[in-house]
Amino acid sequence: MTFMVRRETIAAVLMRLGRAIRGMEDPAVEKIASDSREDPFRVLISTMLSAQTRDPVTHAASVRLFRVARTPRTLAALPRARVQKLIYPVSFYRVKSNTVREASRQIVERFGGRVPNRMEDLLTLPGVGRKTANLVLILSHASRENICVDTHVHRIANRLGWVATRTPDQTEQALYRVVPKRFWPSVNLYLVTWGQNVCKPVYPRCGVCVVASLCPRIGVRPGSNRGQTSGLTPV
Repeated sequence: MTFMVRRETIAAVLMRLGRAIRGMEDPAVEKIASDSREDPFRVLISTMLSAQTRDPVTHAASVRLFRVARTPRTLAALPRARVQKLIYPVSFYRVKSNTVREASRQIVERFGGRVPNRMEDLLTLPGVGRKTANLVLILSHASRENICVDTHVHRIANRLGWVATRTPDQTEQALYRVVPKRFWPSVNLYLVTWGQNVCKPVYPRCGVCVVASLCPRIGVRPGSNRGQTSGLTPV
Protein backbone atom coordinates (compact mmCIF):
# COMPACT_ATOMS: atom_id res chain seq x y z
CA MET A 1 0.00 0.00 0.00
CA THR A 2 1.25 3.53 -0.81
CA PHE A 3 -0.09 7.00 -0.18
CA MET A 4 -1.02 9.25 -3.07
CA VAL A 5 2.24 11.20 -3.07
CA ARG A 6 3.16 12.71 -6.41
CA ARG A 7 6.44 11.60 -7.91
CA GLU A 8 7.29 15.26 -8.41
CA THR A 9 7.04 15.79 -4.65
CA ILE A 10 9.30 12.81 -3.95
CA ALA A 11 11.81 14.15 -6.46
CA ALA A 12 11.70 17.57 -4.80
CA VAL A 13 12.36 16.02 -1.38
CA LEU A 14 15.31 14.01 -2.66
CA MET A 15 16.83 16.98 -4.47
CA ARG A 16 16.62 19.08 -1.30
CA LEU A 17 18.16 16.30 0.78
CA GLY A 18 20.94 15.79 -1.76
CA ARG A 19 21.95 19.41 -1.31
CA ALA A 20 21.42 19.45 2.46
CA ILE A 21 23.67 16.47 3.27
CA ARG A 22 26.71 18.03 1.62
CA GLY A 23 29.28 18.47 4.33
CA MET A 24 27.64 15.94 6.63
CA GLU A 25 29.56 12.81 7.52
CA ASP A 26 28.91 9.85 5.22
CA PRO A 27 27.46 6.65 6.68
CA ALA A 28 30.08 4.07 7.67
CA VAL A 29 29.70 1.76 4.67
CA GLU A 30 29.93 4.64 2.20
CA LYS A 31 33.17 5.69 3.92
CA ILE A 32 34.55 2.16 3.57
CA ALA A 33 33.51 2.09 -0.08
CA SER A 34 35.21 5.41 -0.77
CA ASP A 35 38.39 4.48 1.08
CA SER A 36 38.65 1.11 -0.67
CA ARG A 37 37.72 2.29 -4.17
CA GLU A 38 34.36 0.53 -3.96
CA ASP A 39 35.91 -2.88 -3.22
CA PRO A 40 32.88 -5.24 -3.22
CA PHE A 41 34.36 -7.47 -0.51
CA ARG A 42 34.88 -4.63 1.95
CA VAL A 43 31.46 -3.18 1.21
CA LEU A 44 29.89 -6.59 1.75
CA ILE A 45 31.64 -7.32 5.05
CA SER A 46 31.24 -3.83 6.51
CA THR A 47 27.53 -3.90 5.69
CA MET A 48 27.19 -7.26 7.43
CA LEU A 49 28.94 -5.82 10.49
CA SER A 50 26.74 -2.72 10.49
CA ALA A 51 23.49 -4.51 11.41
CA GLN A 52 22.13 -3.03 14.66
CA THR A 53 25.46 -1.27 15.24
CA ARG A 54 26.25 2.44 15.43
CA ASP A 55 28.21 3.84 12.52
CA PRO A 56 31.38 4.82 14.43
CA VAL A 57 31.61 1.29 15.85
CA THR A 58 31.04 -0.25 12.42
CA HIS A 59 33.69 1.90 10.79
CA ALA A 60 36.32 1.30 13.46
CA ALA A 61 35.70 -2.47 13.48
CA SER A 62 35.83 -2.65 9.69
CA VAL A 63 39.11 -0.75 9.54
CA ARG A 64 40.67 -3.06 12.15
CA LEU A 65 39.47 -6.16 10.33
CA PHE A 66 40.61 -5.05 6.87
CA ARG A 67 44.08 -4.21 8.14
CA VAL A 68 44.46 -7.93 8.83
CA ALA A 69 42.19 -9.49 6.19
CA ARG A 70 41.87 -7.68 2.88
CA THR A 71 40.48 -10.56 0.82
CA PRO A 72 37.91 -13.34 1.23
CA ARG A 73 40.71 -15.90 1.39
CA THR A 74 42.57 -14.20 4.22
CA LEU A 75 39.40 -13.57 6.22
CA ALA A 76 38.19 -17.14 5.82
CA ALA A 77 41.54 -18.37 7.17
CA LEU A 78 41.46 -16.25 10.33
CA PRO A 79 40.58 -18.07 13.58
CA ARG A 80 37.14 -17.21 14.89
CA ALA A 81 38.58 -15.82 18.13
CA ARG A 82 40.79 -13.43 16.18
CA VAL A 83 37.86 -12.15 14.14
CA GLN A 84 35.80 -11.68 17.30
CA LYS A 85 38.57 -9.60 18.84
CA LEU A 86 38.97 -7.48 15.72
CA ILE A 87 35.28 -6.65 15.27
CA TYR A 88 34.32 -6.22 18.95
CA PRO A 89 32.17 -4.35 20.08
CA VAL A 90 29.82 -4.59 17.07
CA SER A 91 26.44 -6.00 18.02
CA PHE A 92 26.32 -9.81 17.98
CA TYR A 93 30.05 -9.91 17.27
CA ARG A 94 30.27 -13.62 18.10
CA VAL A 95 27.60 -14.53 15.56
CA LYS A 96 28.96 -12.11 12.98
CA SER A 97 32.47 -13.52 13.34
CA ASN A 98 31.13 -16.88 12.16
CA THR A 99 28.99 -15.37 9.43
CA VAL A 100 31.67 -13.22 7.79
CA ARG A 101 34.15 -16.09 7.85
CA GLU A 102 31.67 -18.50 6.29
CA ALA A 103 30.57 -15.96 3.67
CA SER A 104 34.24 -15.43 2.81
CA ARG A 105 34.82 -19.16 2.53
CA GLN A 106 31.89 -19.56 0.17
CA ILE A 107 33.05 -16.62 -1.95
CA VAL A 108 36.39 -18.39 -2.36
CA GLU A 109 34.98 -21.84 -3.00
CA ARG A 110 31.89 -21.01 -5.04
CA PHE A 111 32.74 -17.73 -6.77
CA GLY A 112 36.49 -17.93 -7.32
CA GLY A 113 37.27 -15.37 -4.63
CA ARG A 114 35.16 -12.62 -6.22
CA VAL A 115 32.04 -11.17 -4.65
CA PRO A 116 29.18 -11.94 -7.04
CA ASN A 117 27.49 -9.10 -8.88
CA ARG A 118 24.00 -10.61 -9.13
CA MET A 119 21.30 -10.30 -6.49
CA GLU A 120 20.34 -13.98 -6.69
CA ASP A 121 23.95 -15.05 -6.03
CA LEU A 122 24.55 -12.57 -3.22
CA LEU A 123 21.45 -13.76 -1.40
CA THR A 124 22.84 -17.32 -1.25
CA LEU A 125 25.68 -16.16 1.01
CA PRO A 126 25.14 -16.59 4.78
CA GLY A 127 24.10 -13.41 6.55
CA VAL A 128 23.32 -11.54 3.34
CA GLY A 129 19.84 -10.10 2.94
CA ARG A 130 18.43 -7.64 0.45
CA LYS A 131 19.81 -4.57 2.24
CA THR A 132 23.37 -5.86 2.04
CA ALA A 133 23.00 -7.18 -1.49
CA ASN A 134 21.50 -3.92 -2.75
CA LEU A 135 24.23 -1.83 -1.15
CA VAL A 136 26.97 -3.99 -2.68
CA LEU A 137 25.36 -3.68 -6.11
CA ILE A 138 24.94 0.09 -5.80
CA LEU A 139 28.30 1.00 -4.26
CA SER A 140 30.56 -1.58 -5.88
CA HIS A 141 28.90 -2.49 -9.16
CA ALA A 142 27.42 0.94 -10.02
CA SER A 143 23.92 -0.51 -10.34
CA ARG A 144 21.15 1.96 -11.07
CA GLU A 145 18.46 -0.70 -10.80
CA ASN A 146 18.41 -1.10 -7.01
CA ILE A 147 17.14 0.71 -3.92
CA CYS A 148 18.78 -0.13 -0.60
CA VAL A 149 16.45 0.04 2.39
CA ASP A 150 17.65 -0.01 5.98
CA THR A 151 15.80 1.04 9.13
CA HIS A 152 16.31 4.77 8.44
CA VAL A 153 14.96 4.50 4.90
CA HIS A 154 12.02 2.38 6.09
CA ARG A 155 11.16 4.84 8.86
CA ILE A 156 11.54 8.05 6.85
CA ALA A 157 9.74 6.79 3.75
CA ASN A 158 6.76 5.97 5.96
CA ARG A 159 7.05 9.25 7.87
CA LEU A 160 7.00 11.17 4.58
CA GLY A 161 3.94 9.27 3.44
CA TRP A 162 5.65 7.77 0.41
CA VAL A 163 4.72 4.27 1.54
CA ALA A 164 2.66 2.55 4.23
CA THR A 165 4.62 -0.60 4.94
CA ARG A 166 5.54 -2.81 7.88
CA THR A 167 8.96 -4.15 6.89
CA PRO A 168 12.04 -2.88 5.04
CA ASP A 169 11.53 -5.48 2.30
CA GLN A 170 7.98 -4.22 1.73
CA THR A 171 9.31 -0.66 1.70
CA GLU A 172 11.88 -1.53 -0.96
CA GLN A 173 9.27 -2.96 -3.30
CA ALA A 174 6.92 -0.01 -2.70
CA LEU A 175 9.67 2.54 -3.35
CA TYR A 176 10.38 1.08 -6.79
CA ARG A 177 6.83 2.07 -7.70
CA VAL A 178 6.89 5.66 -6.42
CA VAL A 179 10.47 6.98 -6.54
CA PRO A 180 11.68 8.34 -9.90
CA LYS A 181 14.26 5.88 -11.19
CA ARG A 182 17.08 8.38 -11.46
CA PHE A 183 17.10 8.61 -7.65
CA TRP A 184 17.12 4.87 -6.88
CA PRO A 185 20.86 4.56 -6.16
CA SER A 186 20.79 7.68 -3.94
CA VAL A 187 17.79 6.91 -1.73
CA ASN A 188 19.82 5.08 0.91
CA LEU A 189 22.60 7.66 1.14
CA TYR A 190 20.20 10.60 1.34
CA LEU A 191 17.73 9.15 3.84
CA VAL A 192 20.30 7.42 6.05
CA THR A 193 22.41 10.57 6.35
CA TRP A 194 19.29 12.66 7.06
CA GLY A 195 18.01 10.07 9.51
CA GLN A 196 21.25 10.07 11.46
CA ASN A 197 21.41 13.86 11.70
CA VAL A 198 17.90 15.33 11.53
CA CYS A 199 14.99 12.91 11.01
CA LYS A 200 15.79 10.82 14.06
CA PRO A 201 13.58 7.98 15.28
CA VAL A 202 12.29 9.47 18.54
CA TYR A 203 13.05 13.19 18.42
CA PRO A 204 13.04 14.31 14.78
CA ARG A 205 14.37 17.84 14.36
CA CYS A 206 11.48 19.08 12.26
CA GLY A 207 12.24 22.74 12.98
CA VAL A 208 15.53 22.58 11.09
CA CYS A 209 14.43 20.11 8.40
CA VAL A 210 14.74 21.29 4.79
CA VAL A 211 11.78 19.15 3.72
CA ALA A 212 9.45 19.99 6.63
CA SER A 213 7.03 21.75 4.29
CA LEU A 214 6.72 18.58 2.19
CA CYS A 215 6.43 16.14 5.10
CA PRO A 216 3.12 15.07 6.69
CA ARG A 217 5.06 13.80 9.74
CA ILE A 218 3.18 10.53 9.84
CA GLY A 219 3.69 8.83 13.17
CA VAL A 220 5.46 11.82 14.75
CA ARG A 221 3.82 12.57 18.06
CA PRO A 222 3.10 16.20 19.00
CA GLY A 223 5.92 17.65 21.07
CA SER A 224 8.44 15.00 20.00
CA ASN A 225 10.17 17.12 17.34
CA ARG A 226 12.97 18.73 19.31
CA GLY A 227 15.73 20.97 18.05
CA GLN A 228 13.44 23.59 16.54
CA THR A 229 16.10 26.28 16.33
CA SER A 230 19.40 24.54 17.12
CA GLY A 231 22.16 24.06 14.57
CA LEU A 232 22.73 20.81 12.75
CA THR A 233 25.26 18.69 14.63
CA PRO A 234 26.09 15.27 13.16
CA VAL A 235 25.98 12.40 15.65
